[in-house]
Amino acid sequence: MELLQRAEEFENRKWSGASTSDRVQASRDLKELILEINEVYKKSMDQHLMEVMKRLTGIKRKVEKRLSKRLDV
Repeated sequence: MELLQRAEEFENRKWSGASTSDRVQASRDLKELILEINEVYKKSMDQHLMEVMKRLTGIKRKVEKRLSKRLDV
């Protein structure tokens, strides 16, 4: 499944040294990916998909937290 491959890519990505624009793009991509997985989850109710969404949401929060600190300056 392509969605799970993209999710795995985000989970394995190194975030140190990423520029602000990389983080903004990653945040947008993560949001889109989470919503796509959610649509599949609604139909299948597969708990594995829920776990993937939870992990991606955690990564997205960390990225956005770092962005909010950078944008306040």
